[in-house]
Amino acid sequence: MVSQMKALVLSGGAGTRLRPITHTSAKQLVPVANKPVLFYGLESLADAGITDVGMIVGDTAAEIEDAVGDGSKFGLHVTYIPQEKPLGLAHAVLIARDWLGDDDFVMYLGDNFIVGGITGLVEEFRRHRPDAQILLTRVADPRSFGVAELDPSGQVIGLEEKPDDPKSDLALVGVYLFTPAIHEAVRAIRPSWRGELEITHAIQHLIDSRADVRCTVVQGYWKDTGNVVDMLEVNRSVLEGVERRIDGEVDADSETIGRVVVERGARIVNSRIVGPAVIGAGTVVSDSYVGPFTSVAENCRITDSELEFSIVLRDSSIDGVGRIESSLIGRHVQVTPAPSVPSAHRLVLGDHSKVQIHS
Repeated sequence: MVSQMKALVLSGGAGTRLRPITHTSAKQLVPVANKPVLFYGLESLADAGITDVGMIVGDTAAEIEDAVGDGSKFGLHVTYIPQEKPLGLAHAVLIARDWLGDDDFVMYLGDNFIVGGITGLVEEFRRHRPDAQILLTRVADPRSFGVAELDPSGQVIGLEEKPDDPKSDLALVGVYLFTPAIHEAVRAIRPSWRGELEITHAIQHLIDSRADVRCTVVQGYWKDTGNVVDMLEVNRSVLEGVERRIDGEVDADSETIGRVVVERGARIVNSRIVGPAVIGAGTVVSDSYVGPFTSVAENCRITDSELEFSIVLRDSSIDGVGRIESSLIGRHVQVTPAPSVPSAHRLVLGDHSKVQIHS
């Protein structure tokens, strides 16, 4: 008999690495290819056959609830679980104990992105049902992650959280699969030096208790979208898969090349769009160039400018500023040229000075 399986989705956290965007917006709702990162995770849970979702929310709870609702648009049933402070991943498990009951569950970090979803991982977990299954991926600098140490047979023998001297380059991906065995482990640990209940410590407790802890090395594409560089890279990856679709208006003086999406209500005037790129509904691009790997959200204005490898959030305008690239531009932003200032030199020179000035 296949047991009930739930999902615990973490959607709190301050998103400090994405500031100033996250001063006014939840990091999980920053869009990739004009769709919030969080939505990709919720869709992957639904695809894996998991419909009962507990959403851990913090200071941005109202914004998350407004975007996700009751979950029905994803084929899910969502219950919101408030967390007063982001006190660690294991703390999220601790406060969700009553809602989780004795069911197996996936814990999914809402700002993580895995190409291909998690259906295969969930099926593997259901078949073998270890006490815990973690996902690992090789990274260039493991010091910013939880890091796993494996023995020669590939068995997990140790975990460390953000170590100064990592024992491997295998970082934990933000998806974990657990049986109810994890509940005793999260109650047994104490806060780390960061003041948080670390999920790595809880899993280490399982390992030390000789529980069955398994790992899967992710061969596909994974990103923690916690900073601007990774957001742009995920945007690039998603746009690689878009299909050409022109639902908006493109005038006779404009050109769209390759996998370009122009949403209904958008207008392209005397401009050139080179895909992969997405132009959101209600956006007007005029006398401009929009290059590959660019997402422009709804109701924006791009005028007399060039834009490439960038994300522009809704209701923003870029007017007459030449070329912009590798940028993340927030909501309701206005980008305009600086006023021209007459060039002049102000000098205080002593006696017998000699000065050369390049005009």
